[in-house]
Amino acid sequence: MAGSLAAGNDIAQESFVRLLGARIEHHEGTLRSLLATIAYRLAVKEARRLRLYDHTETARMADETPSPLEQLVKEDTDRMIARLVQRLPREQREVLTLRFFGGCSYEEIARITGVPLGTVKSRIFYAVKTCRDKLKERGVST
Repeated sequence: MAGSLAAGNDIAQESFVRLLGARIEHHEGTLRSLLATIAYRLAVKEARRLRLYDHTETARMADETPSPLEQLVKEDTDRMIARLVQRLPREQREVLTLRFFGGCSYEEIARITGVPLGTVKSRIFYAVKTCRDKLKERGVST
């Protein structure tokens, strides 16, 4: 969401600094949810500052050591998915990023973004559907 891995690392660090200085007045939600909210708001602020909302980083997941061919196919697919996610409307891109790359629950995303739970579910559904349809058009099975 911030446009680069370096900016994301800076936001993560700043989130923890702000969490340490936060005056928590109520105990609704979890610590993870509070930290995610802080990070989300910092990322949005940074993206606006740099006008980078149209760029996202590809998340790399660790798995068993693949063959060189499998690695090339995976990298190509990851780039394709990243481009598809970048082309989604901002609202869908945000909730998809928080859900799949941030590991947030639907309820946490609703709290972080300030939109109703049903809207979060709808945005994620249509974002995944759009990406899946585009991948099928390009011959990539999911």
